[in-house]
Amino acid sequence: MKISKILKKKRTLSFEVFPPKKYDEEIVKLYETINALKQYNPDFISVTCGANGSNRKNNTEIAGYIKEKGIEPLAHLTGGPSTEEDILNAIKSLKEKNIENVLALRGDKPVDYEAEYCKTFKHATDLMDYINKNSDLSFAGACYPEGHSECDSLKEDLIHMKEKQDAGAEFFITQIFYDNEYYYRLVSEARKVGITKPIIPGVMPLIFPSSIKRTKEMCGLTIPLEYRNMLEYYKDNPKVFKEIGINYAVYQIMDLIAKGAPGIHIYIMNNSKTAEEIYKRLEHVFKELF
Repeated sequence: MKISKILKKKRTLSFEVFPPKKYDEEIVKLYETINALKQYNPDFISVTCGANGSNRKNNTEIAGYIKEKGIEPLAHLTGGPSTEEDILNAIKSLKEKNIENVLALRGDKPVDYEAEYCKTFKHATDLMDYINKNSDLSFAGACYPEGHSECDSLKEDLIHMKEKQDAGAEFFITQIFYDNEYYYRLVSEARKVGITKPIIPGVMPLIFPSSIKRTKEMCGLTIPLEYRNMLEYYKDNPKVFKEIGINYAVYQIMDLIAKGAPGIHIYIMNNSKTAEEIYKRLEHVFKELF
């Protein structure tokens, strides 16, 4: 089923996983994680693809496994350095596994990538147009509550977001954020410029002390001062640190639901325990309001 149809009927719960680096050695563990996620009745599970397309085959195999488990997969499809032939082959593989939904991305150039990037698909919209012309896949777009790093302003970013909707994006999933006000601002400003599609917020718990610096370096995210103070104070106590991270994610989710978010997308970093900890705190919320 197309995820856009599900969103017209109900609020969605979804998770995101990624192909392991040591695929052959670790894929069984990831499949165990997916099996564990099934008990939470997710509406879909998203599977990332490397920015340079290097693990596209693995992405498709994992998405196929998710489909076999009776869950809708959302396979990432990255333009980046891909050729038209690469994308056609990817589309063919997805269709062979009855996968109907993709998240269409340009992809950010990896730090160690030396070749020319984005030869054919310079923007996510170029990839979306090509998908539209060559398949009946339903696709989503990415968006950024604090603005994309390459845009000078939120206004500029919203222009690109509107272009994605015009290219056929049927819903959006946000990059992670830790201050919900950025999400509410994004939704409010998006509606003003004619973006009408659902905007699903993405939440990722900070459960390891090392993740504070890495997250800020990767995404340039704002971590609210009170939350950051707690994280830094307890950074030498891993168990307490994790508890704070999970509880803060729970707070974010409860607030987002109360203020009308069309779904919740949880980045679990392939850790089913993270999903378990969140779900057991919000079991009644998910069962009654989703």
